[in-house]
Amino acid sequence: MIYTITLNPSIDYIVEVDDLKLGGLNRMNRDLKLPGGKGINVSRVLNQLGAGNTALGFLGGFTGRFINDKLQADLIQTDFVTIADDTRINIKLKHGDETEINGLGPAIRAEEAEKLLHKLSSLQTGDIVILSGSVPPSLGTDFYDRLIQVCKQTGAEFVIDTTGPALMEALVHKPLLVKPNHHELAELFGVSIETREELVLYGRKLLEAGAKQVLISMAGEGALFITGSDVYHANVPKGIVKNSVGAGDSMIGGFVGTYVLNGDILEAFRTGVASGSATAFSDDLATREFIEELRSQVTITKM
Repeated sequence: MIYTITLNPSIDYIVEVDDLKLGGLNRMNRDLKLPGGKGINVSRVLNQLGAGNTALGFLGGFTGRFINDKLQADLIQTDFVTIADDTRINIKLKHGDETEINGLGPAIRAEEAEKLLHKLSSLQTGDIVILSGSVPPSLGTDFYDRLIQVCKQTGAEFVIDTTGPALMEALVHKPLLVKPNHHELAELFGVSIETREELVLYGRKLLEAGAKQVLISMAGEGALFITGSDVYHANVPKGIVKNSVGAGDSMIGGFVGTYVLNGDILEAFRTGVASGSATAFSDDLATREFIEELRSQVTITKM
């Protein structure tokens, strides 16, 4: 079973306005409310691919109920911890450019955090836990480490999609996959990366530090996949970018879902790239049909 963990979910409230007038009255052309959060995005893409999964994390208030109801309506299994505070709302304002206004998120109490750790204690060998996004300040800087320790104790694998110290500290525990983009990789090592060869160099450093596999997204330049001594490059399918939210999460969902379903790591890479592109070219997250359409456009080359 695949489990996704979203520590700070949100309702993503997407608002489209033709001509934004600051200080004046604006009327929407359209709006859309979606369950948001990196792990939740991964769950939704896994569901499109037919990869069974359970979404975990913290939800509270009327906003939390909206998210849970939406996921269950899509037949995604959920097992969130109910918290006292309301889940946040993030505003994505589209007016030519996209402006984001993200909520701070709720305070998670110690007993609520312990309930999530307890839920993970039933993990088994062969399960995969996907840890995505930032950690709310109320949980402390070591909460990912606590989650990873539970994974190790139960024999479950874990994938981590975060940045900075939380990612570097997780590497010693041998994550199944890490997925920095090219900017995040440069920031991790405090360097400027100008070439594909430099990306490979620093990607290998993540392997040396403990990661089993590294997936590096490079926007319009495609993606790199580093596993063992092998390095592969995938191009990006052609399309018009409509959506900046969730492409990286979709890449992880496409990769892990395909890897679990058929065990073919290069097909997992191909589907991951197609899934990320399908989301970038859509108003919402990728659909199965669009992913399949784009898979044939993804060419993988061994470097």
